[in-house]
Amino acid sequence: MTNHTQRTIYVPPGGPPRVAPPSPEIYAQMGEANIFAMLEDLYRELEQSWLRPMFPSDMVAASHRSAAFFVGLLGGPPLYHQRYGNPMMRARHMPFRIDEAARQEWLACFDRVLARAPDKYNFPPAHLPGFRAFLEGFSGWMVNTASDASPPADDNFLELQ
Repeated sequence: MTNHTQRTIYVPPGGPPRVAPPSPEIYAQMGEANIFAMLEDLYRELEQSWLRPMFPSDMVAASHRSAAFFVGLLGGPPLYHQRYGNPMMRARHMPFRIDEAARQEWLACFDRVLARAPDKYNFPPAHLPGFRAFLEGFSGWMVNTASDASPPADDNFLELQ
């Protein structure tokens, strides 16, 4: 027997983010190993957060999958595409109820890692503002559940069965 429950999916106003991608100079300076290390540290932060239940039990493996995406995003080889196919990040996040509070928690975890990124991972400091701006816009597109505090207009919802 299949249990079909209806879920209302929030669609952020304006559609996908219109934000500049991060500079490929980030990968050129950091290299693949440092990006993987940075994402492992991000997942250690996420493991300590209230977002933990959204992630698989093996956080290191999950961080490597995410790092493969960020390597390509930051100017390196398209590891995610090669290993897992088209990222389709919004679709991949759809099984999880992500509201604005979850987005802000994810950004806070990433920000704690980025605070030490220039020294620890050789992240070019000049590119931190642009990368943070990208994360801000990108993460907004992952929101798929309206916040209770401020319900958006009806045209920002889709029915998912």
